[in-house]
Amino acid sequence: MTELVLGTIEDGVATLTFNRPEASNAMSMDLADALYALVEPYARDRSVRAWLINSTGKNFCAGGDVGAFGNTDDPQGLIGAMARRLHDSLRILNAHRAPVVMAVQGAAAGAGFSLVSGADIAIAGRSSTYLWAYAALGLTCDGGSTWNLPRVIGLRRAQELAFTGRRLTAEEAADIGLVTRVVEDEALQEEALKVARAIAQGPTESFGAVKQLFASSFANDYGTQLEAEANAIAAALGRPDGANAVQAFLEKRKPVFTGE
Repeated sequence: MTELVLGTIEDGVATLTFNRPEASNAMSMDLADALYALVEPYARDRSVRAWLINSTGKNFCAGGDVGAFGNTDDPQGLIGAMARRLHDSLRILNAHRAPVVMAVQGAAAGAGFSLVSGADIAIAGRSSTYLWAYAALGLTCDGGSTWNLPRVIGLRRAQELAFTGRRLTAEEAADIGLVTRVVEDEALQEEALKVARAIAQGPTESFGAVKQLFASSFANDYGTQLEAEANAIAAALGRPDGANAVQAFLEKRKPVFTGE
């Protein structure tokens, strides 16, 4: 049986590769289970200092496996269970200290679109496209997009994409901030891996703290956020990476981060 998600940990980068190319990597219950089966143990591995999510085939993820909904006696139960299992992985990735890089080729629609909205860095192939897609099926959304999109592109743009079904090119997605930047298709995987490897050499605990500061900023008032920043930067200097990097600066040498 083909592994629906391939996983490796190398040079501090945990790579998760959707491997259902014949179905455009459409999200199924089995794929969601396979993703969680890797994310959960990888998140407990202290060697993981960056995540890279990519896909085999022409498309990153063309949405949910609509065919499966029509081949079950309980489509509501299936789609709810599938969304919750996907969300199990997303909660872990969101809370984990390591930033998440995504390499996006071809179609990112529905669940694929939502996944991209939650990346810390999204590298887009020039021919990639982005589509909310849920409304065409009379559905609401999953994958955290109602939380992520207003934060990364603003509420007005999120509303437009949700209610009009407008498909974005890679350049349009970059212009509104849905993806970080666009590269040529043939350079996509190499460039995304390069970014993930560079992040994996950074101050991982501090990166995790910055992730949480960004997330809390929408709930905190200004004074509360300032205090959270003060606490975080003090904690960072007390960790080995912070103390060693300051010493390296004083000695005019490049710091070496261990992720601690």
